[in-house]
Amino acid sequence: MTTFKALVATKGESGTNLAFTDFAEADLMEGDVTVRVTHSTVNYKDGLAVTGKAPVVRRWPMIPGIDFAGRVESSSHPGFKPGDLVVLNGWGTGETHLGAYAQKSRVKGDWLVPLPAGLNPDQAMAIGTAGFTAMLCVLALEKHGLKPADGPVVVTGAAGGVGSVAIALLAKAGWHVIASTGRAEEGDYLKSLGAAEIIDRNELSGPGRPLGKERWIAGVDAVGSHTLANLLSMTRYGGAIAACGLAQGMDLPASVAPFILRGVSLLGVDSVMCPKPRRLEAWARLAADLDRDKLAVITTTIPLESVIETGKAIVEGKVRGRVVVEIG
Repeated sequence: MTTFKALVATKGESGTNLAFTDFAEADLMEGDVTVRVTHSTVNYKDGLAVTGKAPVVRRWPMIPGIDFAGRVESSSHPGFKPGDLVVLNGWGTGETHLGAYAQKSRVKGDWLVPLPAGLNPDQAMAIGTAGFTAMLCVLALEKHGLKPADGPVVVTGAAGGVGSVAIALLAKAGWHVIASTGRAEEGDYLKSLGAAEIIDRNELSGPGRPLGKERWIAGVDAVGSHTLANLLSMTRYGGAIAACGLAQGMDLPASVAPFILRGVSLLGVDSVMCPKPRRLEAWARLAADLDRDKLAVITTTIPLESVIETGKAIVEGKVRGRVVVEIG
């Protein structure tokens, strides 16, 4: 029986139990493409899954990990053949479908995206779901008609994965980027990515007024709750905030005032079930627009054995930028 190395999560009486084990290939789930996984990453959502701090995993036992890059081993899907390099993020991987923290994965070919020209597998996972989400936010703001000449853009959770990539992308596009962070020690790091201003997240994280002073025309928010409410209240007339996360909470204690008095828009951004044409667009833009030197500054690389420890650290807000996992 063919086996491979995998991190398996099981549900115990006291919470999530994790163990590295030899997993049987015959026990992989249904799919028309089998991939030899070479790299994965640790996103905030992966941290929630590994620690059990949120009900991310909805099938037990589970191999966590919501995205991977690798090489096709076998395929009955017309779009892929053995040897093709591919990327996957979302579609319930690591939640309802066995995920990425393993040497092999079997998935639906429709979930896969060809590795974009100009990116290698470890760079694709340095981007990962967080960077992909950041690009979706940038695209949402662009399609709303906003441009750098209209005013500043604010990025919350700036030192995290989404925030770091968003800053790099927006700065390269010519935006005046205001980075919001609770880690003052990361100021030089954020400026190296292109942030023009840095503000303390405490300015945004408490209860605010229905309308505040207009400070920015656009924003990328991975935090939610009071922070998102304050971003909306401080957005200039006709501006928009792209919302993609809930690090502070799922609630939105806001009023309708920004929407009906300033014409502000809230743009929801989802990376899990994002349609394939939009995925292809986002990955193509990432390959073309993301500065490789800045991507390297953002990235830390760990072995698969360090995923559990890193998952705990990312939930505690102790991880900067992006983490690549070498599967081996």
